[in-house]
Amino acid sequence: MDGSKAGNELFLVRNHFYLGNYQECINHVQKIKTASVEKDMFLYRSYIGQKQYGIVLDEVKKDSELYPIRLVAEYFTQIDRRPAIVQQIDDFVDKNRDSMDPIWIVAAGTIYFQEGMYENCLSIAGEDLESLALSIQCLLKLNRVDMARKTYETMQKTDEDATLTQLALAWIFMEVGGEKLQDAFYIFQEFSDKYSPTVPLLNGQAVCLIGQEKYEEAESTLREALNRDPNNYDTLINLMALAQQQETGWEIPQRYLTQLRENYRDSPFIREYTKKETDFETLSLQYAPSKSLDLEAF
Repeated sequence: MDGSKAGNELFLVRNHFYLGNYQECINHVQKIKTASVEKDMFLYRSYIGQKQYGIVLDEVKKDSELYPIRLVAEYFTQIDRRPAIVQQIDDFVDKNRDSMDPIWIVAAGTIYFQEGMYENCLSIAGEDLESLALSIQCLLKLNRVDMARKTYETMQKTDEDATLTQLALAWIFMEVGGEKLQDAFYIFQEFSDKYSPTVPLLNGQAVCLIGQEKYEEAESTLREALNRDPNNYDTLINLMALAQQQETGWEIPQRYLTQLRENYRDSPFIREYTKKETDFETLSLQYAPSKSLDLEAF
């Protein structure tokens, strides 16, 4: 395979991964005969995206150059070990902050983001498009749209038409809201038309539609996403939000909540939801009638 063809294949590998089309990413990797750490990294990240963690754990050994990707698989499958894995990442970052391998940046960034450690994530981000895109996601989580815009400008100067640059712009538009929701929708729609309507793209469109109060269109879009992945985390949360907006009663959102608890019991959403339930129950007890109340006094 000549260099230009290999480069084009790697472009397709990256592109399908960034759009959430993990199976196509895997298919393209398997077509590339030339050995490449980068293609293997995207291969195993795609398996993680499909929740096929066992493949990663079986094939990526602890002495492999791709060991950081194995750590990500361990993080998702070994909940009790998560604090130890985060500590291992912290220790590595502290010792190698100025000379971190891109694979370690990807792994550390993924785990930090999952943990809600957005400042840590920002502290290790590089200047490549993927690092900048992750930085934008972190900044939006921190409600720093101003800094996210500046980071997007850096991406724009590097490659305005790159998939990640366009996706980053859509994320910013979604955070800004209002008329920008339609612009974000068009970006997601364009990628869906050009490649295929993946679950992340469908969820992006649905969020834009919910924000514009186009609930029927949003429901149709989320149903399509659900058909592609019945237990997708973002789809279930968006369906819960949509059901509340449509005032369908509690039965339907409760069904999605049950799915989330069964499949993502240690996710940020479920952790926060459980905490609020506990807080509410504690608060309710403060206003409950006293058992020793003497009714005869009345």
